[in-house]
Amino acid sequence: MAVPHQLVRVRHELRRRKLVVSGVESVTPRMRRIRFTSPELGDFHSSSPDDHIKLFFPLHDGASGAPVMRDFTPRTFDNAGKTLTIDFALHGSGPATEWAARAQVGQTLEIGGPKGSLVVPDDFDWYLLVGDESALPALGRRVEALRPGVPVTTVVAVANEDERQTFETRASWRPEWVVRGEPGTRDGELLRRALAGFSPPAGDGFVWIAGEAALVRELRTLFVEERGHPTDWLKAAAYWHRGEHGGSSAPGKPA
Repeated sequence: MAVPHQLVRVRHELRRRKLVVSGVESVTPRMRRIRFTSPELGDFHSSSPDDHIKLFFPLHDGASGAPVMRDFTPRTFDNAGKTLTIDFALHGSGPATEWAARAQVGQTLEIGGPKGSLVVPDDFDWYLLVGDESALPALGRRVEALRPGVPVTTVVAVANEDERQTFETRASWRPEWVVRGEPGTRDGELLRRALAGFSPPAGDGFVWIAGEAALVRELRTLFVEERGHPTDWLKAAAYWHRGEHGGSSAPGKPA
């Protein structure tokens, strides 16, 4: 008999693939969607919405001379069509943001991974997904994948009204957007205020938090230490650190 609410780690063969940009569009003014194609994507696999892959940009670090690498979330992929889509949050002025802002059809890029996945079963009674703009690619993928009718609440901090996104989902989705201007040190506080009125539905719930490191630490403390949410039913991941260039749009180390 299957154990309820059991998170499962899955390992994947670690491969490096060369992709070609096949399409570029703006999801919002600050979110750029880039589609890639490659015959090497036929066996690409990503088991969890917040998996991350390593992107190797055709740039070099000025200090060490090493290639620039960043982690990003596979937004969608299609093995039969041999395509992969990645959403880039255009914040800051790092090499990943600059590359994505200038990307054109025909350009190439190499990726590695994902190395593994932490699969969250869709058997919880409710879901709460919280973060900033960098969390949106993984958050959107998870909302779209949930089973019909399951309650899912998302609380996301964005720069302005134009950054709101819509996801096609069968779940019972309730979005809340915290419009706060540019990312800042008060993001955690603003999200805490938005969450003050959150009353979880009956039953067992899964809480997912992602975004800037300080924000993630603050919200993890809120749920684990103040609200007593079970740590086994929560995942918190720092996607970028304030003050560092080129924050990623995919999981980093748990906060």
